[in-house]
Amino acid sequence: MASRITAAVTAVGTYLPPDRLTNADLEKLVDTNDEWIRTRTGIEERRILKDPAKATSDMATEAARACLDKAGIGPEDVDCILVATVTPDMLFPATACLVQHKLGASNAWGYDISAACSGFLYALTTGAKLIESGMHKRVLVIGADTMSRIIDYTDRTICVLFGDGAGAVLLEPTTDGTGLLDTVQYVDGSGVAALRQLGGGSLHPATHETVDARLHYARQDGKTVFKRAVVGMADAAAEIMERNDLGPDDVRYLVPHQANLRIIDATARRMGVGEDKVMVNIAKYGNTTAATLPLCLGDWEADLRKGDNLVLAAFGGGFTWGASWLKWSYDGAR
Repeated sequence: MASRITAAVTAVGTYLPPDRLTNADLEKLVDTNDEWIRTRTGIEERRILKDPAKATSDMATEAARACLDKAGIGPEDVDCILVATVTPDMLFPATACLVQHKLGASNAWGYDISAACSGFLYALTTGAKLIESGMHKRVLVIGADTMSRIIDYTDRTICVLFGDGAGAVLLEPTTDGTGLLDTVQYVDGSGVAALRQLGGGSLHPATHETVDARLHYARQDGKTVFKRAVVGMADAAAEIMERNDLGPDDVRYLVPHQANLRIIDATARRMGVGEDKVMVNIAKYGNTTAATLPLCLGDWEADLRKGDNLVLAAFGGGFTWGASWLKWSYDGAR
């Protein structure tokens, strides 16, 4: 009897723009301070893509190139490119098309997935299904966002939270029992008003009025999002453990979306895992939206071993949320 085909993560690549925006920098822009930001979010600084000639596709391409270099394969060997983002270079063509061209992935097709902070998790599941079905052998899954381009730096409730960055993983088929083994995913559209960007779509296309009303910036009802995220991420992570009989001792790491340190802590407590089993880099990067999960994998790659059980969990605007069980497929950094 043939073993089950699963999608293994075989390489990770990341990209972070060089410029840093610290809490001290934000103190000069809005009425806030370092202590307030750190105690409520856990963020100390974030990366910002300042070059006006660069955009999300450029960061995504750099992350993808780093990923392929680690895997030891060329762009022409990639079958499909999935880009999770809510800050595409433009509404169309898809950012995946731009990445395909810039990367030189002449044999790949692809498209974008828009699910806010859950985007990478959703794209990972989609890519895994393309592998499991036998349709493809190599799928690039990229999470990338240039949040600084849609952040109002006069709004102190939101400008302290977000940064820019990109991360990519390569998925390939395996039958050794590792790979993406299970996922739970949810949406609840009733939360639309709590986190959104009103301007730029077909409901509020760009006009002088929408620009003057600052509708093209992201807006958030922080209290509502926090309450829903604490429950959503924790519930999804606990569900993925319960349905696969995973106990706290079975989990090597929780890989949580980096939105808020208190949300991360609540998810870890619900899972019963200690701080030593939680990937946290929010202090360095802030919330990079779809890029947070692959950036974590990149930062911890050297510490991972084949067979390690990882629980990935995310919550984002929409509302969107979910969790995945990923059994790691190789030892150490590549």
